[in-house]
Amino acid sequence: MRLRLMPREERFFDLFVKDAENVTAAAEMLKRMLAHYDERAVLAERLRDAEHEGDQITHDIGHRLEATFVTPFDREDIHALINGLDDVLDLVEEVGDTFGLYGITEPTPAAQQQAGIVVQQCHQLTQALNQLQGFKDLDKYWIEIHRLENEGDVIVRRAIADLFRNGQEPMEVIKWKDLYGLLEETIDACEDVANVIERIVVKHA
Repeated sequence: MRLRLMPREERFFDLFVKDAENVTAAAEMLKRMLAHYDERAVLAERLRDAEHEGDQITHDIGHRLEATFVTPFDREDIHALINGLDDVLDLVEEVGDTFGLYGITEPTPAAQQQAGIVVQQCHQLTQALNQLQGFKDLDKYWIEIHRLENEGDVIVRRAIADLFRNGQEPMEVIKWKDLYGLLEETIDACEDVANVIERIVVKHA
């Protein structure tokens, strides 16, 4: 039996998908938290668990990267991809945590819509990474993620305008402006990952 000195490079693709699936699961937990707010304490704890799981996956990919001479694509793009997914996951967990820290009693429809967009984007990222190894026919995924980001921009602009239009207490305006901003940042972070995937595919076209 021949001893394999280097990990198979194909394993990277499996780990990318595993990473994206964990991020998607976290996004779905956040969406559920905002839809079933009475479950927020349990779901916030699960979000923290997902964030720890994501850190472990990122560590595993980094360790494999150090041990592999021939990688499936440029090392800097691998770093950009896993760091981008990690950014999305960190933001999802931060959003869930901030709802508790700010003592929010009830999520707004706009926040629920933003969380729904994050979930849709994460599903698109997971599907794209499932097909990344072929380096083709992935444009439909980043196009949809960009479309969703534009949809999110419309939602957040209207939501922030409503904060000032409805004469809410200043402290509530500050809290919700922060939360909408965090959710928008999460949506933008998903788009950043899509841009990395696009860059990888273009290089290998």
